[in-house]
Amino acid sequence: MRGKVWARIALVTLVALAGLNGVADAAQSSRTPVVLFPAFHFTKLQVDVRNQRTAPECPASGSFQDWFLNDTPTSYSQVCQDKLLTLRYNANPYVPMSMRFAEQQGVSVNIIDYGKTSSAPFYEDLYQRLEAEGYVRDRNIRVAGYDSRLTPDMRNFVGRTVQLIEDTYRANGNQRVELLAHSNGPLYAQYLLTHVSDSWKRKYIHGFTPIAGNFPGQGIVYSVFFTGLNTIDFTHPTTAENAESSAKMFLSLPSSYMSSSDPDVFGDREVVVGDLSTGKSYTPRDYRRLFSDAHLPQASALADQYLGFVRFTNSRDFPDVDVHAEKGSGLPTAVGANLDNLHVGQVIPDDRFLFRDGDANQEDITNEAVAVWSRMRCFRFSLTDNPGVDHFSLVSNTDVLNRLVATLGTRPTNCH
Repeated sequence: MRGKVWARIALVTLVALAGLNGVADAAQSSRTPVVLFPAFHFTKLQVDVRNQRTAPECPASGSFQDWFLNDTPTSYSQVCQDKLLTLRYNANPYVPMSMRFAEQQGVSVNIIDYGKTSSAPFYEDLYQRLEAEGYVRDRNIRVAGYDSRLTPDMRNFVGRTVQLIEDTYRANGNQRVELLAHSNGPLYAQYLLTHVSDSWKRKYIHGFTPIAGNFPGQGIVYSVFFTGLNTIDFTHPTTAENAESSAKMFLSLPSSYMSSSDPDVFGDREVVVGDLSTGKSYTPRDYRRLFSDAHLPQASALADQYLGFVRFTNSRDFPDVDVHAEKGSGLPTAVGANLDNLHVGQVIPDDRFLFRDGDANQEDITNEAVAVWSRMRCFRFSLTDNPGVDHFSLVSNTDVLNRLVATLGTRPTNCH
């Protein structure tokens, strides 16, 4: 008799626990899930090398990682990493542009922990803020990482990201997903939103929160084609060897041109390169003349293809979802540089940079361009300024995160 009583108690306890778990699951699924699109080089990449001959002075085989603030030990110097991450280009006009780029022989590059928050560790403050609201990493906080060297038309970015969003939707009780993106991440999110159907967005997308979106590009990238940039800490090389390896790498990457200021948006409103040897100056509108004077015909061809690659200014290219954008302002921001000449691979002194107002990384022209979406019909749009908050601090700023949490609690607009 006593055994039957204890069995009954155990059964009641199990039922109660199952009920509590069901309540917890329901609470989780009631939250708007978030898929984050990280900034430029904020996705962790694993680079594996096997019998490479591109750079004989570098280890023939081994591995290294590529991501902002990477602290993983490796036998590959920064110069070796640059050379091995430089893309090969096939100029055959009969090959689609998105298929003309290839890794160096013996090099493979893959995203570490795709979809997981561990793939983008810079956003720890963001993750913790969402956790304080009951969110759970890798369940209703997911990360749509990407190889920052590539543009979103390459290597199945759209298909892979659509699958991640659909999986996140289903794993959270068929709750529509908020796309949260930072810096260059909004370019990839916007490309996705303009390459899926309206019916797909109605089913799967709650809204879009771009933080300091680099939609029309930024001026400083034009000078990087000559000086390079070390993405491990976003500093300029201090040796000629590193400046040359880094600049040549950026010249080979389609994303470099996508991230450069679009002449159709910028026109001639800022000087991005000054040549002290000739006295010439170049604005975004002068990009063909810049690359011609520098004897860089491949750069000119890639710029023709990828400047303004992610379209967003015309009504047919609006995302057509609710958008709550954020930006910083009021800080000196480098938008270009005065160079000794147009030689690729030069070390630049600190006093050669050209500045205007912005968020310390992107100029106001860039950050304010998204305001064109205020013309979206029916869908909500806001652009909130955060004076004095720099580009990288926006994603940990209390006010920005509070507004994000509030957005996640709203119902998406029904415009169909």
